[in-house]
Amino acid sequence: MTKYVHEPRGLPVPNSRASRMARLGGMAAGVAGSMAVAGGRQLLTGKRPRLEELLLTPGNAARITAQLAQMRGAAMKVGQLLSLEAGDFLPTELAEVLGHLRADAHFMPPQQLDQVLKRNWGPEYRRKFARFDVRPVAAASIGQVHRARTKDGRDVALKIQYPGVRDSIDSDVRNVASLLRMSGLVPKEIDLAPLMEEARRQLHEEADYGREAEMLARFGALLEGDPDYLVPAGQPDLTTPDILGMAFVDSVAVEDLTEADAETRNRVVSGLIRLMLRELFEFGLMQTDPNFANYRYQPESGRIVLLDFGASRAFAPELVAQYRTLMRAGLSGNRAATRVAMEDIGFLEPDTAPKHREPILDMVELAMEPLHSPDPTDFATTPLVRELRQAGMEFAEDWDFWVIPPMDALYLQRKMGGMFLLAARLRAQIAIRPLLEPYL
Repeated sequence: MTKYVHEPRGLPVPNSRASRMARLGGMAAGVAGSMAVAGGRQLLTGKRPRLEELLLTPGNAARITAQLAQMRGAAMKVGQLLSLEAGDFLPTELAEVLGHLRADAHFMPPQQLDQVLKRNWGPEYRRKFARFDVRPVAAASIGQVHRARTKDGRDVALKIQYPGVRDSIDSDVRNVASLLRMSGLVPKEIDLAPLMEEARRQLHEEADYGREAEMLARFGALLEGDPDYLVPAGQPDLTTPDILGMAFVDSVAVEDLTEADAETRNRVVSGLIRLMLRELFEFGLMQTDPNFANYRYQPESGRIVLLDFGASRAFAPELVAQYRTLMRAGLSGNRAATRVAMEDIGFLEPDTAPKHREPILDMVELAMEPLHSPDPTDFATTPLVRELRQAGMEFAEDWDFWVIPPMDALYLQRKMGGMFLLAARLRAQIAIRPLLEPYL
């Protein structure tokens, strides 16, 4: 399939429900039209067209990706969530198309940005700042980040929400779900409703900048005094429902450390895994979005900078205890105990047929291999990622079994998987068992 290059640029965000619905409808009509033309051509040549071949042409893939990226908000976020949560269960081509939406979004042009700032801070907002960089330093599905310096000398980062995002969440989620179902590419055996409802709930939380400001403060307090991490200080006087103010921290992207020395790469990955375990077993509160952009590194202090707490999630003590039991069972090699723990969490049902249960347990045992040894695992060379993906794809071919676990467990697994992928990206050599043992 053709590879696409995503070039972020300044494009207005459609901010009314009607305009957003019209864009989705126009995208669907354009895709359907191109499918009809291509299908007619194939029929004339005596070839029976296949739906996925008609939909996943380079032109249609570009049309879908470009339109969702321009809409931003929930439409783009749903595509991101599906590519992360269901990537192993969706057709490869569709997962690839959705995967493009994890790149930087387009950003608001200056005029639209100015309107948002005036609405939140008043028409004289420029008097607050000695400098305000109009070009954002980052742009994502819900908002974009600008650097500025206040008149009193504070260097700040301002996360500014796209206009209309909150009001369009529910309709965007419904419309994207309908388009995915109508495409015929999502197998009918998959019930998208729970995933869509969770996407809707999470989006409302992520669009609540007041909640994120509270989470920023909570994590700052939880990690205060730990020399390995840095949580930017919140700026309450600059925070509104549409703007989250925090201190700007000069740092580099974690994924840019691929060429750093081995000691730095190993220390960063080890620190993030240690933090994940603390979030689960100590805090009962986890930032569940493993997007690499949420982690940065400050070379001069050696600290990991933590960003974006919109997807923070509290875990019930019962779930924490269930995961502790699962880890103990997996480390002991007790397959029967592992099965019971998986049932308690909700990954399996007591009456799950052996033909489904055993492959799942095989995958769990495979995933736990790095935990068995006190020696480092070389994530640059381990075949585990490839083997787990292959096992998942083989299992997913049997569509008469589809269990969506509790959403808390799903988000926890997402975070764990993200840390595994980051370890592979940075070619880390980490001994995980010593990090885990204190919590068992």
